[in-house]
Amino acid sequence: MMRTYHCFWLLFWASQPHQSLLTPLSKRTSGFPEKEKVLVLSGNSRQDLHRSKRSWMWNQFFLLEEYTGTDYQYVGKLHSDQDKGDGSLKYILSGDGAGDLFIINENTGDIQATKRLDREEKPVYILRAQAVNRRTGRPVEPESEFIIKIHDINDNEPMFTKDVYNASIPEMSDVGTFVVQVTATDADDPTYGNSAKVVYSILQGQPYFSVESETGIIKTALLNMDRENREQYQVVIQAKDMGGQMGGLSGTTTVNITLTDVNDNPPRFPQSTYQFRVPESMPLDSPVGRIKANDADVDENAEIEYSITEGDGYDMFGITTDKDTQEGIITVKKALDFENKNLYILKVEAANTHVDPRFLYLGPFKDSATVRIQVEDVDEPPVFSRPAYIMEVKEDIPINSVIGTVTAQDPDAGRNPVKYSVDRHTDMDRVFNINSGNGSIFTSKPLDRETLLWHNITVIAAEINNPKQSSRVPVFIKVLDVNDNAPEFAMFYETFVCENAKAEQLIQTLSAVDKDDSYNGHQFSFSLAPEAASSSNFTLQDNRDNTAGIFTRKTRYNRHETSTYFLPVVISDNDYPIQSSTETVTIRVCACDHRGKMLSCNAEALIHPTGLSTGALIAILLCIIILLVTVVLFAALRRQRKKEPLIISKEDIRDNIVSYNDEGGGEEDTQAFDIGTLRNPEAIDDNKLRRDIVPETLFIPRRTATARDNTDVRDFINQRLKENDTDPTAPPYDSLATYAYEGNGSVAESLSSLESVTTDGDQDYDYLSDWGPRFKKLADMYGSMDSDKDS
Repeated sequence: MMRTYHCFWLLFWASQPHQSLLTPLSKRTSGFPEKEKVLVLSGNSRQDLHRSKRSWMWNQFFLLEEYTGTDYQYVGKLHSDQDKGDGSLKYILSGDGAGDLFIINENTGDIQATKRLDREEKPVYILRAQAVNRRTGRPVEPESEFIIKIHDINDNEPMFTKDVYNASIPEMSDVGTFVVQVTATDADDPTYGNSAKVVYSILQGQPYFSVESETGIIKTALLNMDRENREQYQVVIQAKDMGGQMGGLSGTTTVNITLTDVNDNPPRFPQSTYQFRVPESMPLDSPVGRIKANDADVDENAEIEYSITEGDGYDMFGITTDKDTQEGIITVKKALDFENKNLYILKVEAANTHVDPRFLYLGPFKDSATVRIQVEDVDEPPVFSRPAYIMEVKEDIPINSVIGTVTAQDPDAGRNPVKYSVDRHTDMDRVFNINSGNGSIFTSKPLDRETLLWHNITVIAAEINNPKQSSRVPVFIKVLDVNDNAPEFAMFYETFVCENAKAEQLIQTLSAVDKDDSYNGHQFSFSLAPEAASSSNFTLQDNRDNTAGIFTRKTRYNRHETSTYFLPVVISDNDYPIQSSTETVTIRVCACDHRGKMLSCNAEALIHPTGLSTGALIAILLCIIILLVTVVLFAALRRQRKKEPLIISKEDIRDNIVSYNDEGGGEEDTQAFDIGTLRNPEAIDDNKLRRDIVPETLFIPRRTATARDNTDVRDFINQRLKENDTDPTAPPYDSLATYAYEGNGSVAESLSSLESVTTDGDQDYDYLSDWGPRFKKLADMYGSMDSDKDS
């Protein structure tokens, strides 16, 4: 609630259309209104305040959007009853767009709009007005708030949600079938007038489709639209505001409508008869030809299944469907023979696999055609009377005896003569041969069933006039057995008899085998040879089960008299002709214990070696040989060792540092190492040898020029370095010689006693006491030495 103690007048001047809501909004005017609207706010009583609150509708004001005048659009006027017209008051405007979109004359209170306003961008502006004292800046009236509403005009055309719509419906659809719904929106104010009221209409696409004016639903308008006649339709829909009245704005969109396929077309053969030619030598499952029934539908509605319904070649040929091309492929199911039948007539049917029951009234969805297949004659190879031959022959058949005959003939009408031959790759030993004229097979070598039971050979039959036309047939020859092998022992028998054996004691059981085949089973008989039957020391008993036993005839045997007995045994079979053989059993006489266990025989004396075994002797011998070889190699290496440098390295070309770890005996040791040579090069011993190699040949050292007295060590070392670089006796690797020389740069010079050996005079150390307390210890030491010498 706003409280005031003064009357505050607000005068708003509006354009003429705002005088009445019935004035058309499309008419734009400018200028001052003919009637001013005055509102008085008083704060004298609560009733007035309450009335003021109820009458707050005064703050809603209207302003036309899209003002096209050249001057600012006049909004209204602000006036306070405190304004005496002397310019002491100033009017202030704040809120939405104040100072930018809306300005106020601070002297007169006139409010104007500076820019074109668009309701679609902002429909309402909230502003606050106040009158203040120009001199003090204090408000003379409370701040008042008012609203400016932008009055809508029809300045926006309807806009569709999509620029292009895509839809599809099945062909042959009924009238009124829903296709798609389009939607258009209008940015104008839907609550004011008909600016946003949209009506739909069809501009293109009749008479096939229609659109509902209020909903935008597109439906079919024509019955039985056929995809095969026309598949694509382009429909243009218009959306117009103002309820479709004259002067309304409009927008359009395009709707692409596709008719989808249904199975409303049966397959049809383009011709009623098809003819194909095929050679009689066509392999099985080979294609003879292709036929195709046309179907105006697409995808699965055009899928066709082919079949052979009747004809004399119903079982000779088959047909399959190529899923990619929807063609029927006719193939050969059985071998063709021109001489037997050279013409086949088939009836082929093509039917849709997916039938729509709604369109069965259009007729059966299948079609048939006649296929004539002509078989052509080709030059065929000879044909054998059988796919394979099996023959039997006894193994004792004479050579050149015929064992069987194969027959082949030319199936062609000419009946060309045929010649026969054996494929030698199947008969490498040339056991069989064949008569090239009549195909009789005969032996060319003896047969042996025990060596090879089956012979598998291949016979070739070729036309005499055209040898390339040939065929092959396998011939299996089984060799039958005859009794041509005598029985023999199943193994080699060698046994023994004890010296203390008793009479009628079994010492060995015999068995026999026969390579021949016996249909009723083998039956062998055993007996001693006639020459051994009466004088033998052993007897033979036939067990009648293809075995026999050897028994002793006497009580004792003496191995010293007879150590070995050879017993001849005759073995016979019961086949025809009877075959027999004589086998020998070897019996040794051995010494046995009381249990009959053999202890020794003359032929195999038991040896008990008391020495080492052979393996041990060989191992010892190998060790001795290895030891001798090691000693010989060590001695040879010792003899062949040459004198080598002291510095031994696997890679002599690498740098080496020779370190002489000579440690002196201290200050008193004047014999450990003579460094005086560095100071007095003339004192060098020319006869000293190199210390870094083993001397081999004594080279005469070169005499080098001696350095002058008091020559600096650097010059001395440089001179020695040059000499070593040109010395042919120098080792092929680098050596490092270290000379401990202090130089003569020190004021005190050298304090070492090593230098003292180079002179014969005594040193005077009294000056050490002048160097301060740090050298007092040295002064005491060397001063005491001088005193000792004096004493």
